[in-house]
Amino acid sequence: MPTDKKLKIKSPWIELATTESDWSEANPVLLESMLSSMVLIRAFEEKVLALAGAGLVHGPAHSAIGQEGGAVGSALAMVAGDQINGSHRAHHQFLAKSLHFIRPEGISPRQAFAEDIREVVHHTLAEIMGLSQGYCKGRGGSMHLRWQEAGNLGTNAIVGGGVPFAAGSAWAHRHSQNGNAVFTYFGDGAVNIGSVLETMNLAAAWKLPVCFFIENNRYAVSTTVEESTAETRLSSRGSAFGIPSWRIDGMDPLAVYQASQQALTVMRSGGGPAIIEADVYRYFHQSGPLPGSAFGYRSKSEEEAWRARDPIDRVEVELIGRGLVSADECAELRRRASQLMDDVAEEFLERADGKARIKPELWPSPDFRDYGIRGDLSELQGVRTEELETFSGKVVDGRFVDVVADVMMRRMQEDERIVVMGEDVHRLKGGTNGATRGLSDAFPERVLGTPISENAFVGLAGGLAADGRYVPVVEFMYPDFMWVAADQVFNQIAKARHMFGGENAMPLVLRTKVAMGTGYGSQHCMDPAGIFATSVGWRIVAPSTPFDYVGLMNSALKCKDPVLVIEHVDLYSARGPAPEDDLDYFIPLGKARVVRHGAAMTILTYLSMVQVVSDAVERLGIDAEVIDLRSLDRAGLDWDTIGASIEKTGNVLIVEQGSIGTSYGGFLADQIQSRYFDLLDAPIQRVHGGEASPSVSKVLEQASCAAAADVERGIRSLLAERALELC
Repeated sequence: MPTDKKLKIKSPWIELATTESDWSEANPVLLESMLSSMVLIRAFEEKVLALAGAGLVHGPAHSAIGQEGGAVGSALAMVAGDQINGSHRAHHQFLAKSLHFIRPEGISPRQAFAEDIREVVHHTLAEIMGLSQGYCKGRGGSMHLRWQEAGNLGTNAIVGGGVPFAAGSAWAHRHSQNGNAVFTYFGDGAVNIGSVLETMNLAAAWKLPVCFFIENNRYAVSTTVEESTAETRLSSRGSAFGIPSWRIDGMDPLAVYQASQQALTVMRSGGGPAIIEADVYRYFHQSGPLPGSAFGYRSKSEEEAWRARDPIDRVEVELIGRGLVSADECAELRRRASQLMDDVAEEFLERADGKARIKPELWPSPDFRDYGIRGDLSELQGVRTEELETFSGKVVDGRFVDVVADVMMRRMQEDERIVVMGEDVHRLKGGTNGATRGLSDAFPERVLGTPISENAFVGLAGGLAADGRYVPVVEFMYPDFMWVAADQVFNQIAKARHMFGGENAMPLVLRTKVAMGTGYGSQHCMDPAGIFATSVGWRIVAPSTPFDYVGLMNSALKCKDPVLVIEHVDLYSARGPAPEDDLDYFIPLGKARVVRHGAAMTILTYLSMVQVVSDAVERLGIDAEVIDLRSLDRAGLDWDTIGASIEKTGNVLIVEQGSIGTSYGGFLADQIQSRYFDLLDAPIQRVHGGEASPSVSKVLEQASCAAAADVERGIRSLLAERALELC
């Protein structure tokens, strides 16, 4: 018979509840501020629902009426340097942190609300109504609220999507040793999301001061916790990752405060992350002014039972019982809060045809539509730019991958903000290809080998970039892994600058390699250029020579936008012109290079296909102009160079190696067609791979990717079209 041994969990798991003595001994200023903040937030949310019911809030109105205790109880335990982010239901958390930031001494229930409090609710309500006076200039609305000065890092419409960003800010705090912590709020529906669980694991492994605050309101829209998971005590997740966890009644704000204090003690002492599960209840449906019972998934008796435990009522009873406030003062506090919201809302409204409408002059201008998708590159003004043809330094025949490592070493020596992370980047003598050679030995605290969790570590890098103190460089071992982290790459990092108003920088570099021809098959080899080019917000560079890699990487690292740097395994071992000892020059983003001048046709290409095309043109003896695009994103295409060439040749061939299904050339051809149709003598021709992704079989892999023979066929085909046109 086997022997059984009961295993013990590594970390404490605590159910915390307050006692009568806790309430009688609690600081009166704390309780009074707790009451004032919750009443203000409740009045704010009620006004939002009233405006939504009148059709004056465009989009969802995710109220948190009933859940104020969790937000206020945790926020009051924080200091100004602590930070938070949240999910789509986050008005209460945003306001709780903002109010405590402007009034750390507390808010008295007996005094009129000061101008700074009015200003906070004014900007917050304006944002929810989509007006230019909002914190994000109306771009964020109800679900994307950000006020970095107050520690509000930004709320998120993707369930669980913002959690990795919080870990990024927590890493910044831990690395700078400032003692601050981050709370990331999410609901029961997010607990089973991969990005949340990945981030819990990463935060525990790296001892990050981040609190995973679970608002368990029992319903993900209408799906119950019991339908979603077998273990409905959601704080149990901490046991799997070695994270100390607390389970509390979220309708008891003092219990939330006490648990938050204990969690902050762990985090501030270097003990790593914490989990708090607060049982709360939203009185209304997922969005809008109707209760959940109106939709049939909750009973009225259940709603009444939870309302009987209202957190505001609980604090009022305790304050009145201790003689700290009177019932009349509590009633007057509620009246003043409601009046404040009426007054603020009226500032945005006017009457027309007997109905309230938003004052037209308060809407953002339509011209603001694209502002802040990316920056203006002013950060690159005044840098020393070079091209190989005019470079005065010594040029040697260098190996491409050596330059990749050398320029990163140089930049990390010069800039302590740069942090490198990715799978195995700290081992194997520079990762799987040697691209990070020597970095881990030189900068062990800034070269982070990650677990296999792309969602978590690229999201963490996004939070690190948004924090503003660091420049993360992330390596995706293979570009296909972007699909694993698609939410963080495209929904979070790419959109963060724009959706929060266009002012916040996102300085992040994502390195990856095209591995066609290596036999790694369908899930490791793709060219990601076409996908990233059609995702708004990313800049893309694709260096084809060691010399260009240095200049383009320096520009990418200085840029305040997210930049994808695409490399190619065929180039790693190849040799080419490289600077011997000057690694400090820049090549401007958005500047193509004419590799070969000609008049018969314009051939546009990038990465390893630049050399393939050049060789094919020489073999065929064609008078073709070959252009290495270098910058591939919509804002980075060098239309001056491309347009001048097309005007001269009248013919265009686009050459890429990868699949037609995720083709970059399709995007580029459409752009050329719309700009230069009248200059074209023949239809744009394209060379690309097959529809299928590369297979492991050597023969099938070769068939799936464009090669020299395909380039020659493309050139001959365009020549035939041109001859036909001339006839």
